[in-house]
Amino acid sequence: MWDSPMHLLIIAIVILVLFGGRKIPEVMKGLGQGVREFKEGMRGDQQPPAQTTQPANPPVTTAPPPSSPANQPPK
Repeated sequence: MWDSPMHLLIIAIVILVLFGGRKIPEVMKGLGQGVREFKEGMRGDQQPPAQTTQPANPPVTTAPPPSSPANQPPK
């Protein structure tokens, strides 16, 4: 079935056409993370993996505006 490297070249070209050059690294990164998580699950690691990257947008906390006397209900 795989008797020549021409088969692999054709498959690589089809993948490049379907996904595009920019999407392939993202797909491979996701595949690598999935395989890594699967291996960790098979070993039975109970520790959560350390976060290696910082979040892109850290959460921003804002305080509510101070209430003015005009907005308070009458007593």
